[in-house]
Amino acid sequence: MNKKQFAAGAVLGFVGTFLGCILYLSLFTTYEIKTGFAILESQGALGKLITLGSVINLLLFGVLLKLNQEMMARGVILSVIVMAILTIFI
Repeated sequence: MNKKQFAAGAVLGFVGTFLGCILYLSLFTTYEIKTGFAILESQGALGKLITLGSVINLLLFGVLLKLNQEMMARGVILSVIVMAILTIFI
């Protein structure tokens, strides 16, 4: 059961980052989502967008800890670490 919760937390973290990126593009830019990703990739700012999208994981981590879901919270932290490594190479 713990491995399933850990994996579910990691998936939640990746989904949270993706939704954070979409939320940022829709609220703070004039780009559409698909063109926004393409434009930011051509400018070399895709890593910065992923970093801003990961802010939602901070809220998700706090909520999971409040609900005593420590293994899921660990999965969210794993997704943040993977995203941080990805932003180094993007």
